[in-house]
Amino acid sequence: MEVEISREVEKVFAGISVAAFEISNVSVKSTNNELEKFKGEVVKKIREKYAKSEIKNDAVFRAYRDFFWKIKIDPTKIRPASEALLRRIINNKPFPKINTLVDAYNLASVETKIAIGAFDRDKIKGSLKMRFAKHGEAFRGIGMEKDIILGGREVIIEDSEKIIAIYPYRDSDETKITLETKNAIILACGVPG
Repeated sequence: MEVEISREVEKVFAGISVAAFEISNVSVKSTNNELEKFKGEVVKKIREKYAKSEIKNDAVFRAYRDFFWKIKIDPTKIRPASEALLRRIINNKPFPKINTLVDAYNLASVETKIAIGAFDRDKIKGSLKMRFAKHGEAFRGIGMEKDIILGGREVIIEDSEKIIAIYPYRDSDETKITLETKNAIILACGVPG
């Protein structure tokens, strides 16, 4: 699967990229012993490898932070997902436990430092496109009780009917991965730099 990137987004953010792929016939569980063991190994490795003071100067995290500043999201208050996960680990907080598919791609995000999102393929209509939001568009992210109204500066991913993500910051509640998900779309979210 490809994600079409609008010319406007490419012009403002030269070098932005997104890798998309589909996986079929998944079996999403609430937990898995082997995955939990692997999480423990990754967490241990991350705690041994990183010091908190080094994170903000990492080149990959720096690229995401610079992108966040450009789309008017303060990355000192709302961290890019991969950085937030890494900081949780370093601060001895528990690794999030959502379900096996989400936990697995969160581990991949921590390992690669790349923001990764996943969506229930059966709730996606048509093809995917990246564009700037239109002022006044509504979006409800995972865990939000009500829609937020977009200002028009946000970079979004949409299908033929709805916004599925504010890129690479928040995924839609409507298309999130659940225990009922059978087919998924995974997005690896690249930013300039």
